[in-house]
Amino acid sequence: MKASKIVYKPVGLALGAVSGMLAGGVFKQVWKKLGHEQEAPDATDERRTWREVLSAAILQGAIFAGVKAVVDRGGAVATRRLTGTWPD
Repeated sequence: MKASKIVYKPVGLALGAVSGMLAGGVFKQVWKKLGHEQEAPDATDERRTWREVLSAAILQGAIFAGVKAVVDRGGAVATRRLTGTWPD
């Protein structure tokens, strides 16, 4: 196993946690901006429609994936700048 991969592993885990928290905050703000007064529905909330539940889930998934990609890519670029190698 390459040294850069070993060094990057804990950094990647920390970045994953940070990206999850960041994405959660972004999603809440976007959900409010879309005109929803309540928090996003849970899938098992019987008072919410299929449309609400699926819309929230799809939006949340897209935001989480986008934020994770940005954070992961940034971490990989920073690792290359520091070590001279790309973490695989």
